[in-house]
Amino acid sequence: MNATHVDHVHDDSTALADAVAQAFLDLLVRVQAEGRDPHVVLTGGSMAGLVHARIAELAPDTGVDWGRVHFWWGDERFVPADDTERNAVQAQAALLGRLGVTPRFVHRAPASDTAPDAATAARQYAEELEAQAPRTFDLVMLSLGPDGHIASLFPGHDALDADESEWTVAVTDSPKPPPQRVSLSLAALARTSELWLMATGAEKAEAVVRSRTPGPVSEAPLRALLHGGAQVKWYMDRAATSPKETAAP
Repeated sequence: MNATHVDHVHDDSTALADAVAQAFLDLLVRVQAEGRDPHVVLTGGSMAGLVHARIAELAPDTGVDWGRVHFWWGDERFVPADDTERNAVQAQAALLGRLGVTPRFVHRAPASDTAPDAATAARQYAEELEAQAPRTFDLVMLSLGPDGHIASLFPGHDALDADESEWTVAVTDSPKPPPQRVSLSLAALARTSELWLMATGAEKAEAVVRSRTPGPVSEAPLRALLHGGAQVKWYMDRAATSPKETAAP
């Protein structure tokens, strides 16, 4: 049992976005006060979009030096660089483009118009991670899918079996479109001081329960991350919680 599990349950997605955004900004302020440049791993999806927009709204009053924040992504769709399906494109519109972010600190996975295939893109992203990422991120943010997937790591898929030394994996048969993606490996996602998990909607409740119940990682990939050294924080709306599963595992 991870003694640092904390549940944050909110009435709706708006309240949840407010809470995550404020916590995100507080973390950056704290890390920069320690004299370090924060390295954060962003997630994608509709909830992430709300969070990113709220961060941008709150940012001017925080004192965060946005020129000293490194941004990474837990996964990316292998589509053209300007495709709005890319998590980085969505984050650019909602967050990064509204702040004074240093371009070289925005670490995007290669796109389909800059790399010949997803395997090459994953390898190139791994090389950038190896060269510029710390061994431990300050924060990894993940959204939990209704099927229990995190990043682009889906239950039952070969990508879950990546070697512990691998930063990234290429996903070529994603059950959700687009089929080709680049994802951080489970081992890479585990290299963080804080792990934040977002789940909203009643369709996520079963995945929350399953992920927090011991069992094979192949059935619920998040199980691989919940018992390490990271501080684990769950951000959920009430619809995503189960009356029989409200306490941390």
